[in-house]
Amino acid sequence: MGLIAGLIVHSADIQDREGAKILIQKAKDSLPRLQLVWADGGYRGPNFAGWVQEEVGWRIEIVKKDKEEPFTILPKRWIVERTFGWLNRYRRLSKDYEALASTAETMILFAMINLMLHRLAPG
Repeated sequence: MGLIAGLIVHSADIQDREGAKILIQKAKDSLPRLQLVWADGGYRGPNFAGWVQEEVGWRIEIVKKDKEEPFTILPKRWIVERTFGWLNRYRRLSKDYEALASTAETMILFAMINLMLHRLAPG
C-alpha cells in the first residue's frame, strides 16, 4: 500500500545500511509477521542481509537494476517512489527545512497520518 511501517531520519554521515540497522532494531517488535524486505542496491553490502536474517529472521531481497536498459520500471521500487511523491505534496516536506532529525520524523508521521485519515474518511 506504500504506507510507512517504520521511520528513522538520520544525518548524512551515517551509511544507509547502518541507519537501516537502527530502524530494524526499533521496528522488529512491532512487525512480528514481516518476512520479506525489498531494498535497493544501497543495502547490498558486507553481511547486511545475513545480519537482518540473524537479528530478526527477515529475508532481504535486493531489487536490481537492469544494466542493459537505461530506464526500466523496477519491481516494487515504484511503491517507494509513489510514497515519496505523496510526501512531497506536503510543503513542509518538499524541502529540507528541519534542523532536527526528530522534527523531520514528526512531520513525515503527520503527513502519513493525514494520508491515512483521508483514505478512511474521504471528503
